[in-house]
Amino acid sequence: MSPTPTGRLFGNDLVLTRTFRAPAADVWASLTDPDRTARWFGPWKGDAAPGATIQVQLVQEETQPWMDFRIDACEPERRLAVSAVDEHGDWHLDLVLAEADGVTELRFTQRLTDTAGVGDIGPGWEFYLDALVAAREDRPLPTFDDYHPSMKAHFEAQR
Repeated sequence: MSPTPTGRLFGNDLVLTRTFRAPAADVWASLTDPDRTARWFGPWKGDAAPGATIQVQLVQEETQPWMDFRIDACEPERRLAVSAVDEHGDWHLDLVLAEADGVTELRFTQRLTDTAGVGDIGPGWEFYLDALVAAREDRPLPTFDDYHPSMKAHFEAQR
């Protein structure tokens, strides 16, 4: 069964959400603990603090490169904002958690400089966030080929 795209474009903000039956502290650990991020995105190293730069290994990418991410904001169990620059452009990511009655919603936003590449970017984040869900549920990680190019039209139609 193919995954269904959920992301929406609001101006230049690409927004995706996922909901977890878990307290915000537990979801926060999945986003910030290097042993837990290694299970779905990649491990990281460095001294994590606002204004600092950490290195993250992108283990789901073909060459598993290491990439520098600057921590722009860190409000434990509520908000993490990071940014990076690579050959594909600028990456401004904002992850916000909201908990109610033991259920936590993750609102993931990428602030795009323009929407030209959203057809490729959106499916990638759908894949990564579904990998987060799978890792938290101890299920096999999804396969990127199930997301791209099949989801490309969903995101491009929102431009």
